[in-house]
Amino acid sequence: MAPLRILCVHGYRQSGGSFREKTGALRKLLRRHAELDFITAPHQVPQNPPNPQNPADDSQDQEKTSNVSDDQRGWWFSDVQARSFDATQECESSLGLEESLDAVRVAVKDMGPFDGILGFSQGAALVAMVCALQERQLEPAFNFRFAILVAGFRSACAQHQHFYEDLQITLPSLHVFGKEDKVIPEQMSRDLLPVFPGAHVLIHPGGHFIPAASALRQIYQEFLQRFL
Repeated sequence: MAPLRILCVHGYRQSGGSFREKTGALRKLLRRHAELDFITAPHQVPQNPPNPQNPADDSQDQEKTSNVSDDQRGWWFSDVQARSFDATQECESSLGLEESLDAVRVAVKDMGPFDGILGFSQGAALVAMVCALQERQLEPAFNFRFAILVAGFRSACAQHQHFYEDLQITLPSLHVFGKEDKVIPEQMSRDLLPVFPGAHVLIHPGGHFIPAASALRQIYQEFLQRFL
């Protein structure tokens, strides 16, 4: 039985390489069911010191398996002038989203086909937008069979609200979030659920990371089993 191929979309201030390192436990947990492929966001984040007060900075989380990467990337910036991102920042317009959607299109074309797509934090917010485009049949390149969103959230940018309005995404989805997540609080992830009315939900007791404890294997496997 061939494993499922999943495209993985990292968080803010991460890269495909650093995200791959930080998902080692998940890859091991799912190795009989899924093969994970990683892409890197097109936008370089200015090399400011990571800000622990910024509720979107994913560079020092995800189980702290390695030092902060020099190659820090983002999918879009909520502050156009500063080229920075804050998940709670209510802005009229953003910078960089179209290029990031293009990056996903190119990944599908060059690396695909993929069965599913997985996103973490800002990457999960991008995955929700990809799902919206697929649901509305606005993007022929997107033909995912399922989505996994870890610490996902609705973008607070006014320019992005059309992704959520008058839409119910029917793509099977698993939403994962932590009760102690201080970066993307549980409620922010819950606020995304109405757009995915058939969502499966996995709540773990930890913080801002992808949980991969052996006790959770059955939940992941039961979700993925239907697609094998």
